[in-house]
Amino acid sequence: MDAILKFPDIDGSMLALVGGKAANLGVLTRAGLPVPRGFCVTTEAYRAITAGLGDVTDAAVARKHILDATIPAGLARAVTEALAETLPGDPVAVRSSATAEDLPYASFAGQQDTYLNVTGPEAVLDAVRRCWASLWTDRAVAYRESNGIDHRAVSLAVVVQRMVDARTAGVLFTADPVTGRRRRAVVDAAPGLGESVVSGAVNPDHFLVDPDTGRVLERRIGDKRLAVRPLPDGGVVHEAAGASAEPCLTDGELRELAALGTRVEELYGVPQDLEWAFDQAGTLWLTQARPITTLFPLPAGHRGEGLRAYFCFSVAQGVLRPFTPMGMAAARAVSAGVSGLFGFPVAAPLAGAPAFAEAGGRLFIDVTGVLRSRVGRAIVPRVFDVMEARSARLLRGLFDDPRLGVTRHSVWPFVRRLAAIMVRHRLPVTFVRALADPAGAERRARRQADAHLARLAPPPGASLTERVDHVARTLIGQVVPIAPRVFPVAAAALPMLLLAARLLKGRVAPGELQTVLRGAPRNVTTEMDLALWALARRLREDPDVAARFLTEPPELLAREPLPAPVRAFLDEYGHRAVAEIDLGLPRWSEDPTHVIGMLANYLRLEDPALAPDVLFAKGAAEAEAMVEELAGRVGGLRGRVVRFALGRARELVGVRELPKFLIVRIFAALRAQLLDVGRELAGRGLLDAPGDVFFLTLAEAKSGRDLRARVAVRRERHERELRRRHVPRLLLSDGTEPEAVASGQPEGALTGSPASPGQVTGVARVVLDPVGARLEPGEILVCPSTDPGWTPLFLTAGGLVMEMGGSNSHGAVVAREYGIPAVVGVPHAVERLRTGQTVTVDGTAGTVV
Repeated sequence: MDAILKFPDIDGSMLALVGGKAANLGVLTRAGLPVPRGFCVTTEAYRAITAGLGDVTDAAVARKHILDATIPAGLARAVTEALAETLPGDPVAVRSSATAEDLPYASFAGQQDTYLNVTGPEAVLDAVRRCWASLWTDRAVAYRESNGIDHRAVSLAVVVQRMVDARTAGVLFTADPVTGRRRRAVVDAAPGLGESVVSGAVNPDHFLVDPDTGRVLERRIGDKRLAVRPLPDGGVVHEAAGASAEPCLTDGELRELAALGTRVEELYGVPQDLEWAFDQAGTLWLTQARPITTLFPLPAGHRGEGLRAYFCFSVAQGVLRPFTPMGMAAARAVSAGVSGLFGFPVAAPLAGAPAFAEAGGRLFIDVTGVLRSRVGRAIVPRVFDVMEARSARLLRGLFDDPRLGVTRHSVWPFVRRLAAIMVRHRLPVTFVRALADPAGAERRARRQADAHLARLAPPPGASLTERVDHVARTLIGQVVPIAPRVFPVAAAALPMLLLAARLLKGRVAPGELQTVLRGAPRNVTTEMDLALWALARRLREDPDVAARFLTEPPELLAREPLPAPVRAFLDEYGHRAVAEIDLGLPRWSEDPTHVIGMLANYLRLEDPALAPDVLFAKGAAEAEAMVEELAGRVGGLRGRVVRFALGRARELVGVRELPKFLIVRIFAALRAQLLDVGRELAGRGLLDAPGDVFFLTLAEAKSGRDLRARVAVRRERHERELRRRHVPRLLLSDGTEPEAVASGQPEGALTGSPASPGQVTGVARVVLDPVGARLEPGEILVCPSTDPGWTPLFLTAGGLVMEMGGSNSHGAVVAREYGIPAVVGVPHAVERLRTGQTVTVDGTAGTVV
């Protein structure tokens, strides 16, 4: 293979030979785009130079080896000849082109070195050597590690390209990298070479252009006090310049840039990050193109014409990680059942309800119909107010968008459909019986659910196909019916609270009604957490066992025989998991690492006053006292009604956790059945391991095909998505994230929704994943969101700060029950707070200081 390849001879299949940057420049050149001519020193040369390194991964050792190496005479001659033939007498840019660079999921922008305005063969060869060495800079090594890329799997080619004597240069994004809006040309520009813009050394001019019309939507003129210019004898100089209020690009040049960006995006099919330059003659040159790696992907195949809005159900459930493919397939099937419940049967249930959407491995719900309906606008944001307050604000922020205007004004279709559901499932009867006898209502709901679960086993002797079909039928038809049997019991708490609030109008302070809900009974998640605390106390009675749990890594203990009390806990609660709504994730009974870690946290708790059962009992006592105090404020008949209403609210509110608890039990049973399917497929050689079945869909699991290659691709994609830190709670079909467009909060202010009253000052602990997390007693837990797998951490937390949620979200309910101050719906909390900071959480005012 030649060590030198000219741009026209390079195509996109040569990534391993020429690296990401050169492969893109070759594709752009072959497409007829205005790329300065040049050639590539292929990775063959780098591999020859670094052959003596072996498996060395020490960055300093690798750099020294490369810088001390002699460039082979044959390669030096080939570079010199290529310069004479392709770039005779031209100054050049010498640029690194790594095989892990300009990729769809990792740009590596600026991680390796570039040398500008290089003149003469000797200087070019020296720059080539330094580019090779830059693969081993500390920043490049750290970037690879953060993206999970093996150092030994990466190689480096070098681009040698004609230098553009730029009058003006900069960068162009074909989508807005801040708001996510597609079909927007975002331009940063400054006089001289583009290095000043790329490196952030200058305050550039900033423009926003509509590429479809060529209209300049926004212009913000920078002072442009620095310019990078080429020197006559090679190299560049950074020149100070006076501030200029004049734009460095005309509207015509901006339209030309936007058109160029459109051509490149159409070539690759995804939004692009371009570097460009206008030379002294006014000719536009394209010097680099790479995918924009930070955009959140759009929901695949969104239906209907015009703009659509999508709500991220994953994030609302406290699941930031991507779903496994089987978990997503299960969610699709369940969504078909939900659609049928509301009177909209789905023709192809495994494809999911029409409102179901997927993006980045996360589950989204199309809420366009909500926004275009008078009833939807009236009801859904109010529900979100107590479940997911930030999303409620964002939804209301879309009310004024004319593209999402109301088209359905009548309330009667909704009323008729709701009445039919209420009659079919006898919801009023369940509601009234719950108010009359909360304990009996809960017992009936559990009995019905237990009977339901007893029918989940597949038919004896069923074939593999029949077992998969049984799982599909169960997901479509037997999961959703649990909700109307149980949810009205918990829902009865809300009108009781509203009745009490109306009777107490003007006589109740902020946070007092939330105090009433502390230590509420009948919450299955609280019961689980207190059972885990009781288990920790029992383990403490055996010093040897306690010492092992405190000193040995949980992942090692999880592989050993567990003490009988731990096994008993897992028999009762082993169907639970972190991110448990993803059927594809292991349950605690399969991998008890998280449970063992939580037990270790509890064993470190020494102060009896902070014991979870003590705090729970204290919260319950405070709640009962508050009920009496509030009833006493109004007295007489109204006081008795207030006492009854608040008492019933306490009795019923904890049941809100029961529907999900029961659904997760179903998921655990179905997961076990699918694992059996995976074992059979692995036994036939169609999968490498039984667990690979969760990287298939239900249809694929019974296809009888060898799916090992497909599983490998999906596992790699899943691993990449696990590294994504940002998931939008609301996303428009044009890519816009409404939260990014909304006006920000004042600098330094952290405010959210009050969730659990009280004030506490403590040390913050930012936790992104509860598995393996350690929380010292009294620390403030700062997290993106929570599901029941997080709540054992609450038992030792002094307070809670959460990015997601509303006053009735899962985390808020559990925080109130434990009596810890909590603020939820705090934008960017995990980014703005740091572990070790001292913070004050005011759960009454909804502030974090």
